[in-house]
Amino acid sequence: MGKKSYLAMRRDQGMESSLLASDFQDLTNAAKKLANHAVKLGGLGFGTTFLEWIAAFAAIYLLILDRTNWKTNILTGLLIPYIFFTLPSILFSLLRGDVGTWIAFVAVILRLFFSKRFPDWLEMPGALILLIVVAPSLFASTIRKNWIGVVICLAIACYLLQEHIRASGGFRNSFTKAHGISNTVGIILLFVYPAWALLIDLL
Repeated sequence: MGKKSYLAMRRDQGMESSLLASDFQDLTNAAKKLANHAVKLGGLGFGTTFLEWIAAFAAIYLLILDRTNWKTNILTGLLIPYIFFTLPSILFSLLRGDVGTWIAFVAVILRLFFSKRFPDWLEMPGALILLIVVAPSLFASTIRKNWIGVVICLAIACYLLQEHIRASGGFRNSFTKAHGISNTVGIILLFVYPAWALLIDLL
């Protein structure tokens, strides 16, 4: 009787050990899946942020070209809302706060009372700062952070590309004319962030 009880106890302990081992294996697998998903999501988030920086600086680069050697009839003022929607959050928050308010205030004062000394190349940056400061939260928080802002950026990039190709006299000329390559590459970079962000939203 005592031997049977001992054997039953050993059998129960073996079953408990196997159950514990199985549970531990399940926990290990779950932890691995969680880690893999976290890495994937973190990578996607980093990629989106990185492309956002590239897109914003590509638009700023095109604005600089527009004020130097890219003198066409293209509506480059569309780069201002593009930068508004793609500007990285850390810079957007900085310019939407007191820093941007003071910059906008000084720009308006200079434009009103010292218009003859106000350089033309400051009009676009001043308009951008003013737009960031006074934009309603519907645009600054809601639309800027969802797919609507991404679609707007994509539409702006498409318009600027086709207008640039038309102004250059064709697709080939846009890559071979003087300053054509730099302008075309800059406009193509405008597509990178909205296309990626739209893909992530769809997934």
